[in-house]
Amino acid sequence: MIESKKSNFERTVLVGIINNLQNEEKLNEFLEELDFLSLTAGGKVVRKFKQKINTPNPKTFIGKGKIDEIQKYIKNNDVSIVVFDDELSPTQQSNIERLLKCKILDRTALILDIFAQRAKTSYAKTQVELAQYEYLLPRLKGLWTHLERQRGGIGMRGPGETEIETDRRIVRNKISLLKKKLSVIDKQMKVQRGNRGSLVKVALVGYTNVGKSTIMNLISKTNVFAEDKLFATLDTTVRKVVINTLPFLLTDTVGFIRKLPTQLIESFKSTLQEVKDADILLHVVDISHTSFEEHINSVDKILCEINCHNKYTFMVFNKIDNYNNESFIDKSKRVESNGDNISLIKWKNTWMNKTGGKALFILATRKLNIENFKKQIYQIIREVDMSHYPKNDYLYPEYFSKG
Repeated sequence: MIESKKSNFERTVLVGIINNLQNEEKLNEFLEELDFLSLTAGGKVVRKFKQKINTPNPKTFIGKGKIDEIQKYIKNNDVSIVVFDDELSPTQQSNIERLLKCKILDRTALILDIFAQRAKTSYAKTQVELAQYEYLLPRLKGLWTHLERQRGGIGMRGPGETEIETDRRIVRNKISLLKKKLSVIDKQMKVQRGNRGSLVKVALVGYTNVGKSTIMNLISKTNVFAEDKLFATLDTTVRKVVINTLPFLLTDTVGFIRKLPTQLIESFKSTLQEVKDADILLHVVDISHTSFEEHINSVDKILCEINCHNKYTFMVFNKIDNYNNESFIDKSKRVESNGDNISLIKWKNTWMNKTGGKALFILATRKLNIENFKKQIYQIIREVDMSHYPKNDYLYPEYFSKG
């Protein structure tokens, strides 16, 4: 009876490698995130395989022994999909698929699949479709040998299942058409942004699943879709908000993630334009996540790539009730957070608050410190000099890695 309820999930195996760039602890973090991505896409992870290998095999990414081990497990456990944490070359993907005789995806393909599920508007769907075709183009040769036996599911949404007979010329033409379509929509959206007047623009940015949409709903009193899954929000939402008779525009943007596919960064430049046009950035951080410092770095890196690193930025540390004391660097300044008894004064004494007063600690789901949050936004909007943004000295604190 229990199995029937879970029958909609595809049994999934994850594969990652340990090398000079990531030790086993770091790989475990990536695989946990990949597990969450798989769950979001509709998969049920039943096993995780790891291999220590400094140089990936050019033919199969991992060694022959590990391939044989995975092959035996797949055969005996009804696994339908294998997901690699790193991006596979077209040759590697084709070879692995031929050996394991099941669907093979990498992290990029999995994220693209989630985006295909989450895209609701015509604009977002066009962006995702463009990214999918650009990912598909170099893999066409291998696809013809196996696509006809696929039956949908994770990794097969969008062009993968509807363009089986396409060739490179048709795909290139499709990419060209999609780019032209996006160009037209971009012009329309530019006009829309221009019609918003001179209101101050505030954008919520941050890693995926940190609570941006929940905060958006609290501040703007709207009903933006929010869920405890990665990339719950894909379409950019802009709302007019008034705090103490002071109006401004608040934007909820797509979340970032480590190892974000280059196809998505390129395709979603228009969506990120809302961030570029913003006067103030509210950088939301899930402080309960053990790797929140890396998440901050990942977001800052993308902000640098789109030339937004010098904007006035205010750090918002969310989910303070689930913070893990053991991950705190300064053990003498641990933060006690038992249920509702959360001391905001203690949070203010932590190193995370040493950002020149540009930080706040909240619990959005329980509306803790939200009124103070609104007051801070009000003060920032009133005081910020729209012609000159203060330099963000804290964007890369000495504690964080600049990588």
